[in-house]
Amino acid sequence: MPVEHVAIVGAGFSGTLQAINLLRHEGPRATLIERGSRAGEGLAYGAAHPSHVLNVRAGNMSALPDDPGHFARWLEARGIKDAASAFASRVTYGEYLREMLDAALANSGGRLTVRYGEVVDATTTRNGVTLALDNGETIAADAAVLAVGNLPPHDPPGLTDGALPDDLYKGDPWAADVAEGLGAGDTVLVIGTGLTMVDVALMLEARGFSGRIVALSRRGLLPRRHDRTSDWARIEERPATIASGLVRQLRARAEAIGWRNAVDELRPFTQPMWANASEAERARFLRHLRPWWDVHRHRLAPEVADRLAAMQDRGQLHVLAGKTIAFAPENRGVTMTWRPRGGDAPETMKVRRVINCTGPLGDLNRTIDPLLVALRERGTIRPDAANLGIDVNGVGQVIGANGRPSERLYALGPMTRGAFWEIVAVPDIRRQTWDVARRLSNAHWVGGEGL
Repeated sequence: MPVEHVAIVGAGFSGTLQAINLLRHEGPRATLIERGSRAGEGLAYGAAHPSHVLNVRAGNMSALPDDPGHFARWLEARGIKDAASAFASRVTYGEYLREMLDAALANSGGRLTVRYGEVVDATTTRNGVTLALDNGETIAADAAVLAVGNLPPHDPPGLTDGALPDDLYKGDPWAADVAEGLGAGDTVLVIGTGLTMVDVALMLEARGFSGRIVALSRRGLLPRRHDRTSDWARIEERPATIASGLVRQLRARAEAIGWRNAVDELRPFTQPMWANASEAERARFLRHLRPWWDVHRHRLAPEVADRLAAMQDRGQLHVLAGKTIAFAPENRGVTMTWRPRGGDAPETMKVRRVINCTGPLGDLNRTIDPLLVALRERGTIRPDAANLGIDVNGVGQVIGANGRPSERLYALGPMTRGAFWEIVAVPDIRRQTWDVARRLSNAHWVGGEGL
């Protein structure tokens, strides 16, 4: 029998596109389930400040893989000139996604519905999937898709649960009150120096905070800036997956064509390179090269890079390299003990507030998300070998503790980075949702078994 109903857990970018693509494939009806207050934007766009802009030009940000100019045309229709080369705000992109979802709902003929509530469990059988919501309701479907997005970050080393009150420590960098109660003479410590730190620093500045911001990470690396690039003769064959050889090739190409071009020309190959790498090579990359890859691959819009540089020039933002050791509350502030990179002697720093910007959690063994905990404990899902997220096969089916892929349960987006690595950006996720929608639209079961 055909798949007639698909339940999608999470209505951020991945889940919203999954629902839209099911309709575009004329596939099964879909129920999109969102635990927040509004579907169609997710954390990346729903929690954005107006000062936050996309890290990719609008010409590469279409939500539709078969219509690459869709977002740029949408912007141009709203009066944005030369839209394809613009870095639109994330708030604007959230409006774009919500408008697409609203249109899909209006034109679905009842084939798409949106439900609000938190899914806390999912049980799979030979005949389908039953989702349990936190309000006691259940939703039955033939298949389900986990589009849970990024999970909150781990607490930094030296900080145990409950060691600091909420006023002193913000474990969620997107919390609405992250800037409340700060004065001009205060120092804010941001753990992490990646894109999340950049967002928080710009948000603090935009909200009028004029105090000192200290950003600390193990290497003290900042994301590089975008710049215009010229055409060049790109490589045509997939590079080798041995980390040392890849570094040598990338350096040689960077000298010949510039580092931005050298990184960009790897984009068509990164997923197959990751898929063909051994577990040992993947682990070596994550241990030694990932921070350097991240800052060159995930860049800043020029205006963002300029604002960040201005904050550093005037002494408001300081970037340090080192490792946190301990945190202790003291006189409406926090004393942080840390060890500078390359040094042996610990140092201390007194700050008013600590904000965790260490990046999303992927380790299923450490998450407290009720749905993922329930699925992991039952053996329905398992961590991938690198503990980056949910283990899936090449078509997105989750792999259980028994090592077998599920015919009923899929996963999408950043939590599948263990299988695909490059699966956090719009171009990659839009392709993934399109492919999964096509598979579900053509799937049939006979006698409860998938073919």
